[in-house]
Amino acid sequence: MKVQKTGDWALARGILSGAPMKMKGAVNIAFRQEAQLLRKEIIQGITKQAPGGESFKPLSPLTLAARKMAGFSGTKTLMVRGDLRNAIVAVVKGDEAFIGIPKKARDKSGNPVIDVARVHEFGAGPFVIPITPAMRRYLFALYAKAGKSQSVSAGSGKGVVVIQIPARPFLRPAFKAFSKDVQRRFLRRLARALGMGGL
Repeated sequence: MKVQKTGDWALARGILSGAPMKMKGAVNIAFRQEAQLLRKEIIQGITKQAPGGESFKPLSPLTLAARKMAGFSGTKTLMVRGDLRNAIVAVVKGDEAFIGIPKKARDKSGNPVIDVARVHEFGAGPFVIPITPAMRRYLFALYAKAGKSQSVSAGSGKGVVVIQIPARPFLRPAFKAFSKDVQRRFLRRLARALGMGGL
């Protein structure tokens, strides 16, 4: 039996020999696009005050008063100066991606942003802090600014204040929302990168 070849076999061999590299390039493109999409999801969650569609708990009147006393007029959660939001990156190396806040990120004062991120993501405290006379004066002013009755008694500075920072997750809700339809989205990106259009 004789086998007869038809068509442009040289072209077919060229296409097939380049297929693995083309596929690898397409996977890299789709992977990077997904990483950037997750970064965008996290940033928009903070900007819109609803990461992954889950609204932040409102800031307390005392927190807002403390901001005003420090010279900040904003009322949005996690957005006093934007250091936290601006520190979010997407770094892709090979088949791994990091989306979040790197350990080396610093705020405008030079402090690690990762520490602030951890506190907001998971909450912190309670912290029991002894009250000094200077703190007592500050608390009086803070309560007055917030329009609240002063529950800090006058005196020599004895006593304590208990501080609890509530969790305001901005990463976990975004990751959860992002994970929906990730497979379908990735395959569509892969198809486009291979020149096959959408799926």
